[in-house]
Amino acid sequence: MAYYNNAEEIYKYLGGVFHAANDTEVGPKLKAAEIDLQVYYTDPDAAMTVRLREPTIEVVPGGDNSDADVKLYMPADIGDKFWRGEYNLGVGLAKGQVKAKGPVNKILKLVPLTKPLFPVYRELVAEKDASV
Repeated sequence: MAYYNNAEEIYKYLGGVFHAANDTEVGPKLKAAEIDLQVYYTDPDAAMTVRLREPTIEVVPGGDNSDADVKLYMPADIGDKFWRGEYNLGVGLAKGQVKAKGPVNKILKLVPLTKPLFPVYRELVAEKDASV
């Protein structure tokens, strides 16, 4: 059974970790990337644009950003595992579990910066975890 029940939960938790990044030491490094990331999740279906730009990281739920620098496609459960620190995105791309369009090297450079956000994500989902 999928961890997330609906798109709203994906926006709340997977989008929420990006919002929370604004208030961490990682935020300025992510904003310095100056890219728009479009993420498409399945099981359940959801899409979001993450604008990694100054002055603040923005998450725009839904829709399709045709101008996004990089687009990622993955099951929502992989997004959950990644933010828990249990999934290697580079390996997932190599195995085809995660698909990407655009300059993937831009995202792969950011992946190591996200490690300090793993506890932030686990804190975000703690209440959901307790009810599962």
